[in-house]
Amino acid sequence: MKLSGWGRYPVLEARVHRPRSMETLQQLVASEPSLIARGNGRAYGDSAINTCATIDMRHLNRMIAFDPASGQLIAEAGVLLGDIIAAFLRRGWFPLVTPGTKFVTLGGAIAADVHGKNHHRDGSFRSCVDWIEVMGADGQVRRCSPQDDPDLFDHTLGGMGLTGIILRAAIRLQPVETAWIRQTTLAAPNLKAAMAAFEAAQDATYSVAWIDCLAAGSNLGRSLVMLGEHAGRADLSPRQALAPFQITSKRKLSIPMDLPAFTLNSLTVRAFNALYYRAGERKTGTRLVDWDSYFYPLDAILGWNRIYGRKGLAQFQCALPLDRSEAGLTALLSEIAKAGAGSFLAVLKRFGKQDSAFSFPMEGYTLALDFPVTPKTLALLDRLDQITLAHGGRFYLAKDSRMTSATLRASDPRAADFHAHRDSHGFTSRFTSAQSERLAL
Repeated sequence: MKLSGWGRYPVLEARVHRPRSMETLQQLVASEPSLIARGNGRAYGDSAINTCATIDMRHLNRMIAFDPASGQLIAEAGVLLGDIIAAFLRRGWFPLVTPGTKFVTLGGAIAADVHGKNHHRDGSFRSCVDWIEVMGADGQVRRCSPQDDPDLFDHTLGGMGLTGIILRAAIRLQPVETAWIRQTTLAAPNLKAAMAAFEAAQDATYSVAWIDCLAAGSNLGRSLVMLGEHAGRADLSPRQALAPFQITSKRKLSIPMDLPAFTLNSLTVRAFNALYYRAGERKTGTRLVDWDSYFYPLDAILGWNRIYGRKGLAQFQCALPLDRSEAGLTALLSEIAKAGAGSFLAVLKRFGKQDSAFSFPMEGYTLALDFPVTPKTLALLDRLDQITLAHGGRFYLAKDSRMTSATLRASDPRAADFHAHRDSHGFTSRFTSAQSERLAL
């Protein structure tokens, strides 16, 4: 069947297997020359596609055990983050770290070592993982943790499924009193002001900014910075306090067809960005928003990737070291504004410190932007790669669909070490994806 990531680019012909038992999975590992596990297909590019054998893990999706004293949940890799929230938020528990969609599987969150709006405080997904069970090339299952087999643990988190098939994990949820977030919105007229707002908000639990990537001159990098805290019962109205975990269900929008390519152009994106910023300026201050709106605004639009047309979208996401972030972000935003190929889904976040074998985050700032796939924007993305390299940055493999192996190795010296680790354990010939082959991982 034809298979792609969430960006719908590239599209590849692949054989897909959907095991429903551990025995079937072991048979596939024993019989297939190479394979890769796939969750819900929310990585943007080709990191969860193997043309020979792609293993769809969504049938292995049981929640096995929960400890209400510690908040530890044991679950299979195919469980969706949204299913965990549906089961446990009403009991007063919420994921400690969550990416921008709840439609990612537990295995996918581990493979990408996803990060959220609280990385500056709580780190990436690894910070809530107690242990993982991984099936190796020999079909044997190994349990690893920071204490037991820490080498496998460290390389699996952020290893994009290239160290074996993630089967189960124990993760810790955090206690919350309500389903509401106390959101404070700040309007930042330019990049310098936005970064100053992030630095002043290091004690905030959550922080994220929507950034107008087509603003130029004195308005370059103007942003809406949104801080967040889990609301307590005392923050709610008397009516809300009667049912603190109940929120009003919202009607979901749906994109039923691919939009024509001409609908996304510099004029429409510039107009949208200007209107969105002005609307945000009028809503500055603190208000209560429900958890779904704060963490997963795009999940409310089913099939939003179709906005970019039938050729799909490519996301660019880089991380820049703290001491070079302002210069790097200025150069990136200037190049985007000059090209007139801006994204209306542009996100800026502050990262905290992190040491790991191959995970994406580094202390500094991360910028993520979506672009329709056209020759013009692909050429722009190559230029953005070079700007990132010039400022000591690196790239997020969960969002990558078109980077070269030379660019990866120039940005991240850990890539060679990761390849050597895979090779020494016999993984390079067995657990492979279209991305790992493209990037020579």
